[in-house]
Amino acid sequence: MDVSQYLEIFIDETNGHLQNLSDCIMSLEKDPENMDTINEIFRAAHSLKGMAGTMGFKRMQRLTHDMENVFQEVRSGNMNVTSGLVDVLFQCLDAIDAYLENVKESSDEGTDDNEAIIQELNDILAAGTGSSPQPAEKPAEKEEKPKEPSDGRFQRKYHDMDLSEKEKEELRESEEKGMKLYGMTVYIQEDCLLKAARAFLVFKAVEDFGNIVVYNPSSQDIEDEKFGFDFSFYVASEAELDRIIEVSKAVSEIEEVVGEKVLYKELTAAAAKKEEEEAAAAREAEKAQREENAVAVQAQAAPQAKQPQAQAQANKKQNGGKPVTNRTVRVDIEKLDALMNQVSELIIAKNSLVSIGSTSDGGMGSNSQAFHEQIEYLERITTGLHESVMKVRMVPIESVVQKFPRMIRDLSKKLDKKMELYMTGEDTELDRTVVDQIGDPLQHLLRNSADHGLENAELRKKRGKPETGSIHLNAFQEGNNVIIEVSDDGNGIDTENVKNKAIERGLITPEQGAALSQKEIIDFLFMPSFSMAKQISDVSGRGVGLDVVKSNIEALGGDVEVKSVLGEGSKFTVRLPLTLAIIQALMVEVRNEKYAISLGSIETIEEIMADEIKFVQAKEVIHIRGMVVPLIRLDQLLDCEPVDAEKESLTVIIVRKGDKFAGLIVDELNGQQEIVIKSLGKYISNSTKIISGATVLGDGEVALILDVNTLF
Repeated sequence: MDVSQYLEIFIDETNGHLQNLSDCIMSLEKDPENMDTINEIFRAAHSLKGMAGTMGFKRMQRLTHDMENVFQEVRSGNMNVTSGLVDVLFQCLDAIDAYLENVKESSDEGTDDNEAIIQELNDILAAGTGSSPQPAEKPAEKEEKPKEPSDGRFQRKYHDMDLSEKEKEELRESEEKGMKLYGMTVYIQEDCLLKAARAFLVFKAVEDFGNIVVYNPSSQDIEDEKFGFDFSFYVASEAELDRIIEVSKAVSEIEEVVGEKVLYKELTAAAAKKEEEEAAAAREAEKAQREENAVAVQAQAAPQAKQPQAQAQANKKQNGGKPVTNRTVRVDIEKLDALMNQVSELIIAKNSLVSIGSTSDGGMGSNSQAFHEQIEYLERITTGLHESVMKVRMVPIESVVQKFPRMIRDLSKKLDKKMELYMTGEDTELDRTVVDQIGDPLQHLLRNSADHGLENAELRKKRGKPETGSIHLNAFQEGNNVIIEVSDDGNGIDTENVKNKAIERGLITPEQGAALSQKEIIDFLFMPSFSMAKQISDVSGRGVGLDVVKSNIEALGGDVEVKSVLGEGSKFTVRLPLTLAIIQALMVEVRNEKYAISLGSIETIEEIMADEIKFVQAKEVIHIRGMVVPLIRLDQLLDCEPVDAEKESLTVIIVRKGDKFAGLIVDELNGQQEIVIKSLGKYISNSTKIISGATVLGDGEVALILDVNTLF
């Protein structure tokens, strides 16, 4: 049976199990006696083994089988969890992840048998138990009969199957060839989302041992999911029943499997008896129908009135009174992007109506009020739709950062430094497109802290610091941005060394270096191929570092800042927009051209007199509420035609990036508007970083969007 259509399900679930195993093994290393964690690891390994087996990935199945063997002994109290065992288990996870990458690329697990890792597992098992483990290919056969399920819900429904003459003949021929006939009923968990996939995985596993002769319901109905949470079949096989039940139960989300060996003559006798019972039941039903017809007129109304209530009670009984669970679904990001595009067009249409309404009031007469009410209604709908879609697109950054504790543990061993990662704010949400791309920059910042930031144990001891270094990853929302901070209590950045390196490379002269601020010196670290590493390693120091981090973050519309104190530590602050699709913006005019500035960047708007402008180091500034704010004339920055005479009163938009401020001088303010960000692609050179995109206004004009973060 072809299971390639279920590859996506297999990949998603395997990713989930791998992350779960990684988290549990990390927890187990800190608390080796925690039986809940041990049981969870055993269950996850068992599920991985079953999934790999049913998909036909024998190498992955063998590796996870040996992992399961080890944890069976740990669970039984015959082995202790050691650091060496944890290391080998992480090697197993890496090997399974490599199998998974092969599956993603070629739908095949590859040819690596990972014999070295499997041998290590078996050596650990032999040393811990004093006996040789059973190989994965030949698991011990159980002699006892399968246990009867204690729950009365699990009935042997294959007894109720109607057999056609052709099916009876196939069963008879199979038995005559010396094969055993088994009747089986499989029960799927009621919260399973993909029943058909589970059923076909069971069929594939069973068909490795024999031939399925009869299905109930039919294979077509199962494929169309036209069945409840159980299905039955008869299989002809030479294998033992308990082995077939075992592989069926190994499929994920299978709750129970019941079955027994049957004989052909018993099946035909049972079928004949069933036919007699059905005939008798038909005669009784006909008699009852005649009696019911006699009182049909009187009884017609009441049953109809009670039917909905009776049906509701029946449904409640069938569901066991359980609340509805698992109301979440996996959605392809491309579908969400298409939905977002529709919302974008709807907002543009709304802006068009607003524009028409603002210019047509004089000719609308009595319909003017109704028109404006409809505009307000449309605005509420589009705003609500926008918020709903954005919530669907928003995902916690946990999906990115949950792999970092394992990475820091590995770096601790590789660098021979004691370190601990503390994470807060993992539930902070970001747009899915941002989350997908922020993982690599954050990973590099953490590796940078571990390699360059934290000192070795001897130096930390001399400085009076704890022997174990601390790395913190903190995420939180601030206005329309998400802030992610990566900090450490290490050595900090030696700005003097950075300055000397810049002088050595000819980037600045010694005289220029003497006048640089700490921030300007640190900015050299973000230049391409500027590395302070004394030797190249596989952790960092290859010259492809913070410049890539900065460019990746800026490509997402964000920015990164660094604060450092020599001997105390460093903090990298990454600021990212919540979304890259729709924003609230302030519309402004500069020389009759319209521009948009994100409201998230705006602190205040001021009206100042021209004579209030002062000069500091030949640069224009204004003094507002105790702050000296540098001024930026947008007309000069955007290379507009100069005016003949300057106005006496100027409109200044105070924008903020972190703890820095700047004032943008504009000609006019056109109010706040919800805008759709459209990429300009290759139409504008990358050197013009201040223009981050464009938007279509209600009157059809195109306004450029200004990224004020590039001004600092």
